[in-house]
Amino acid sequence: MIRPLVACLALAVTLPVLAAQPIAGRWLTTDGGAVVAIGPCGATLCGRIAKVIKGPPSGPPVDALNPDPKLKTRPLVGLAILTGLTPDGDGWTGQIYDPKTGKTYRAVVARDGGKLKVQGCVALFCRTMMWTPAG
Repeated sequence: MIRPLVACLALAVTLPVLAAQPIAGRWLTTDGGAVVAIGPCGATLCGRIAKVIKGPPSGPPVDALNPDPKLKTRPLVGLAILTGLTPDGDGWTGQIYDPKTGKTYRAVVARDGGKLKVQGCVALFCRTMMWTPAG
């Protein structure tokens, strides 16, 4: 009787540690090209491009590589690139859109010290990016 009770107590203490850490805030992308603001979007979290730092010299940056012709002229600022983020273990899962390729991938996002580890995945293969706080 005591062993199951001890096991339950240990699990109860451990579960909050395993919960997904907050990721809301403003983050500078790995290449320093944009600031992404992560916050609530309905029942999930999303990340929108808040500022483009390295844009084209020809004018405001647009979603030119989007496969949908109707979306090729939409501005990148305000564009949700992380969508549907929900807690999953010690991180968050959802989708990430890459405006540099026009493709959407499965996303895995988690805190890594003071940085944000952002992964875009296809099947078992993931590309990892480390974003830093933008302040």
